[in-house]
Amino acid sequence: MSEPSGSRAVFLAAAEAAHGVMSQPAVAEHWNDPSALARMSVGAVAGHLGRAVFTVPEYLDAQTPPSSARTLSPSDYLSVVLSDTDLDSPLHTGVRARSEAAAADGCIALVRRFDDTVRRLERRLRDEPVDRRLAVAGGNVMLLDGYLVTRIVELAVHTDDLAVSVGLDVGPTPGTDVAIGALVDAARLRHGATAVLRALSRRERDEVSALRVI
Repeated sequence: MSEPSGSRAVFLAAAEAAHGVMSQPAVAEHWNDPSALARMSVGAVAGHLGRAVFTVPEYLDAQTPPSSARTLSPSDYLSVVLSDTDLDSPLHTGVRARSEAAAADGCIALVRRFDDTVRRLERRLRDEPVDRRLAVAGGNVMLLDGYLVTRIVELAVHTDDLAVSVGLDVGPTPGTDVAIGALVDAARLRHGATAVLRALSRRERDEVSALRVI
């Protein structure tokens, strides 16, 4: 039985880094305090971070979509599915509700569930074929390895959110480079290459904040 490789290995490493932050005493101490994210407590951010992992077995256990369905790339998913910036929209109110539900039993329970899920995924990801397809958020279809890239983005971004929320300086975590690449690809898909070039090199011409993807 081979070890997970590619995005699967990066996903597991990013999850381990998230677990390390989530299990810090400062997170439990500030659980009910406001976080660095608007309208979310520290506990809710931790719950949202947990869901970056919890959704993977949920989608793996669901019915495999037909091969004829259009398959989204990671950049498709990030640029289209996550394009809503209205905090009062059904998307964001749903995200907050699911995050709070994941955190409802407290820090210790969340960390335990997170750890158990990662341990099970370590075994499962060794055996899933490279053409494994998933029906993900909104009924969209992705290859497993493509979906894991979006989970790496979530893990990298929200590990940083959680660390900042409780005053921890953890620096770049595993998967940060993958996350940056995926987000830049999504920005190029949404705004075009010229807008991304200007955002990277000429801020006075960055009229659409082209690098803001989620």
